[in-house]
Amino acid sequence: MNSPRRFQSLLAAAIALVAALAFQIAPIAQADNPPRKIFSGWLPYYSMKTSLPDVVTNSDLIQEVNPFWYTLKSATKITDLYTPANPSVPMSVPLQTLQSMKFSIIPTITDGTDKGVLAGLIATAATRAQVVATLTTLVMSNNFDGIDLDFENFAFVDGTASWATTMPNWIKFIGDLSASLHANGKLLSVTTPVLFDPASGKKGYYVYAWAAIAPAIDRLKIMTYDYSTSSPGPIGPITWAESAVQYAVSVVPASEVYVGIAGYGRDWITAVSGTCPVDVAAAITPQAKAATFVMRDAATLAANYGVLPTYTPKFAETNFTYQKVYNGVTSLGQATSCTATRTAWYQDAQGYSVRAGLVSKYRLGGVAAWTIGMEDPTAISAIRDVAKSIAPDTIVSTVTAGSNSALVGDAISITGSFTLPDTKPVAGLPAKLEIKNSLGDWRTVFTGVTASDGTVNTSLIFGEITSIRMSSDGSWDRLASQSPVADVAIKPLISWSPPSSIRAGSAYLITGQIQPKSAGITVTLEGADADPAVTDENGLFAVILHIDTPGLVRLRLSTTATQKLAAASGSYFTVLVR
Repeated sequence: MNSPRRFQSLLAAAIALVAALAFQIAPIAQADNPPRKIFSGWLPYYSMKTSLPDVVTNSDLIQEVNPFWYTLKSATKITDLYTPANPSVPMSVPLQTLQSMKFSIIPTITDGTDKGVLAGLIATAATRAQVVATLTTLVMSNNFDGIDLDFENFAFVDGTASWATTMPNWIKFIGDLSASLHANGKLLSVTTPVLFDPASGKKGYYVYAWAAIAPAIDRLKIMTYDYSTSSPGPIGPITWAESAVQYAVSVVPASEVYVGIAGYGRDWITAVSGTCPVDVAAAITPQAKAATFVMRDAATLAANYGVLPTYTPKFAETNFTYQKVYNGVTSLGQATSCTATRTAWYQDAQGYSVRAGLVSKYRLGGVAAWTIGMEDPTAISAIRDVAKSIAPDTIVSTVTAGSNSALVGDAISITGSFTLPDTKPVAGLPAKLEIKNSLGDWRTVFTGVTASDGTVNTSLIFGEITSIRMSSDGSWDRLASQSPVADVAIKPLISWSPPSSIRAGSAYLITGQIQPKSAGITVTLEGADADPAVTDENGLFAVILHIDTPGLVRLRLSTTATQKLAAASGSYFTVLVR
């Protein structure tokens, strides 16, 4: 991520306790309007004791996570970074926690090779295929939901002179890896530094070729941070970040784009007065590399030095300047001190809210935090507020048949209704009618668009017992819906010619046919002493009628139910027995 990754080593006992407790933490419940799940990010191997509980606690905001646990060392070797950092807590512990919360688990893998090595590996078909196989095996053997590539050496190590050669090979590699993962039902995510519209004159890290790889990837996570590194300034000014997002959504489906948010800040030395103690003299200088801090510590840092952070809307970031005194001795042992003027920049709750607003503005997949667990709780609250305001509507759908029982050949009117939970109709919604019968699978037989009252209507003729349901697909605005299932009982037609009169004591043969033609249906003559008949393959049947006592007799034919047809009864008829 080209950002701070050195933190205090994990205490194995502590992480084991936190991981165990994580199973017991219930997702946050939102009583009225659950938020859109727009928060995602990385879980580094070295900070599981803060990252994992943060994910579990904020599960109402999170759809997927990126464990930051692996690095590629060669075409056939992946190094597990998690296990050495957490020897007492098997990887299965956090994985079971994440799986129990139903998150999509898309681990990130970095480029752990030396300068130019990975570029060389993807340059030939043979070694490119090896890398693809290695990554696919990692995903499949661990039942991950996909893989996230954070290959930063192309941008920050190999040198810009290599980009023209690397780019076409990168495009081929992404296509090959995508095909392998997609064939196994897995996702491909790519994390890169910023790119910009070439027409703007700002190309960014064009080696990653967003437009060319767009058809092959499922996620694009943009590292919209590290804008200021060598000198004081915003971590990722909002206009700069938004420019990258604007280009991204012009070449990649917006729902696949995630804008990066920084959970860290930087603290630069801008001036030094006095003579610094010998033990810090080399480090306390305006030429020193900026220190880093996590966002959740920013307010305390400012308070400890009696300064008030200032939010700058132009950058959607916060900064403060303070003086820090260093006391000690010189190399000769004499007492000395120096005062360093330091300036800190970071993204606070306001900055997070603005960046989450890009999700709404451009209909993005979400925000991606480097890293989850660094943020101040108020920042998560700010994201939740935005997420609730853009949560997709819940659609309530129902289906009603004009009759729940009909004869073969009868047209049945069907109405689907789509409303919001408060019963407000949803107009203009693409809807579909699905049916299921003896063929086994649900299939769509009608599509339409809801009218102003939220309904869609059609009529169908069914040839057998059929289950029906109405549904609508999910979109950025609305959740997918599916109505409760309704069953329509279809009864066969019974065709025959009843006698008007018969002679008492004589046998009379009654024949007929069942439509649709169905074998094995039992036909019973009600009102007389007659043995049931069974239809043949043409639906034909024959019943022998025998009545000994003269008079008027009311009779009718009925059928038993089968897997495909409901039980049916014909009309009564009167026979004179003379």
